[in-house]
Amino acid sequence: MGLYLSESEGADFWLQVLTALSNRGVKGILIARVDGLKGFPKAINAIYPNTEVQLCVIHQIKNSLKYLAFKNKKEFMKDLK
Repeated sequence: MGLYLSESEGADFWLQVLTALSNRGVKGILIARVDGLKGFPKAINAIYPNTEVQLCVIHQIKNSLKYLAFKNKKEFMKDLK
């Protein structure tokens, strides 16, 4: 669909990308799976208000690991697998 480059990734950048896609004729997005970037779901819904925005399960797991003690992470990941 396109190649978009930026020095930093943020909701404003993604809003520009989504706006460009809309201008190129993309009528809607059914499901968007995002990584938890603050403001990203709001940016998606600003351009495509009917989009179902979901947080990626892999990112949820990765973000939850910070609450485990280091010594328990290996066992937790083994059990999760």
